Amino acid sequence: MASSESNGNVLLDLNNLTFQENLFGLQKPEKLAALDTLKKIRQLNWAQVYRDNGLKWEEIVSVRLPQGIDTIYSFRITQSRRATAYRDGSYMRLLTVAPDHDSTYGKK
Repeated sequence: MASSESNGNVLLDLNNLTFQENLFGLQKPEKLAALDTLKKIRQLNWAQVYRDNGLKWEEIVSVRLPQGIDTIYSFRITQSRRATAYRDGSYMRLLTVAPDHDSTYGKK
């Protein structure tokens, strides 16, 4: 068993093509900030993710959910951007990095 599984830390799934395109398309300062946030998340357990004031983890209710996903969440990945993800057991499966705050919630 991996050490992150045994101590309950969040495991990251960064394999979604849309998430990768969004992440790699960021300017260098934002890309580095996003990577710092992901590094931070890896050190947290799920209870810490839910209550971390810097991440501002919140459920999105204004978008249609893909098949097989019960709930999508957004969190602050950089100072000006939010990412979307869903929880799948120990994994946080990342979906997107929004170009701006409102588009995270399907408002644009």
